[in-house]
Amino acid sequence: MSVPAPRRTAPRPPVRRPEARCRARRVTVAVAALCLVAATAAAAPPAPPAPTGCGELVRGRLCLQGPVGADGMYTATYRRNGAAAGLDEIAVRLGYQRKNDRITAFPGWFGTRRTQGGAVGLSGRVEMLAEECIRGVMERGETLYVTKWTCD
Repeated sequence: MSVPAPRRTAPRPPVRRPEARCRARRVTVAVAALCLVAATAAAAPPAPPAPTGCGELVRGRLCLQGPVGADGMYTATYRRNGAAAGLDEIAVRLGYQRKNDRITAFPGWFGTRRTQGGAVGLSGRVEMLAEECIRGVMERGETLYVTKWTCD
């Protein structure tokens, strides 16, 4: 008696794993998102070195915000940098200074206050002409600190 020869059949297709397809989809979405973020960052304009109306001091930042070239409420703020913020609280006098083509005015003061948590801010109404420039002013002891001039 003879034994029949084994049948030769075509190899089966590989078993499909649904998790492999899901993983490939996640990778594709992640790569597309990274490309979108990179393209957005490349197209964005560079950030200015400091916000308008602010000045970097040795141990903090002094800012003056308000409607430059018009009457309105202006706010002078001072914030101490990280390591300096943990030191003793200090008393500062905050205000502004205006100028035009002919004259630079004496500083106008919003008041004096102690920092709390390394920051302080004071506000007041300032009457300005359209052609005038303004800057923030801070006084501590005998030293006067100023921001750059901001003009309309």
